[in-house]
Amino acid sequence: MAQDTGTTHIHVENLRKTYASGDGELTVLDGVSFTLGEGESLAIVGPSGSGKTTLLGLCAGLDLPSAGSVALLGTDLVSLSEDGRAAFRGKNVGFVFQNFQLLPTLTALENVMAPLELRGVNGAEKRAHELLTEVGLAKRERHYPVQLSGGEQQRVALARAFINEPQILFADEPTGNLDGANGGHVVELLFDLNRRSGSSLVLVTHDLELASRCGRILRLRDGKVEA
Repeated sequence: MAQDTGTTHIHVENLRKTYASGDGELTVLDGVSFTLGEGESLAIVGPSGSGKTTLLGLCAGLDLPSAGSVALLGTDLVSLSEDGRAAFRGKNVGFVFQNFQLLPTLTALENVMAPLELRGVNGAEKRAHELLTEVGLAKRERHYPVQLSGGEQQRVALARAFINEPQILFADEPTGNLDGANGGHVVELLFDLNRRSGSSLVLVTHDLELASRCGRILRLRDGKVEA
């Protein structure tokens, strides 16, 4: 178990990820290291195929590295079981994805409530209503995802990401499926909610203007840190 320094939220050391490919192996990430402190923001950028989404998945414990280590809030993710990693994420981590990943059979309110209900936390509906109000969707909370625009769905996803008061937020191309106006609105909400919550933010994006909003930028090329 890695030791928490008190302010280091993410500690990635010499991360490597390979996949079997034909007679050999394909290296997707090779020797990636970085740390991120409490309340800091980091954008991961690079060309398609450079390993950005793979790195995000490893940092969040959605997948395990071939070598190296990932510690979140002082906890070594590699040492946890799959169930242990899921429980850790449910308590400490929020996610925003390019394709929203809302449950189609649940209303906006129910989608936002889901993370707290899964943990058996009281007051989920009240907190979900408050967050949907913050993102401007108080009058749409009884609507299903199919009844919402792309921008509205991503705002629901933002509210869902923040309902468990995560200490770390991972966002994978959060504006990738949105037009300029909706994308801009979502970005403002994302950084506003993140700033007020004091969480650390790791953002994967092709949008260099969006990346420039983060405190630091990590550039990947061919699975290695370029800058």
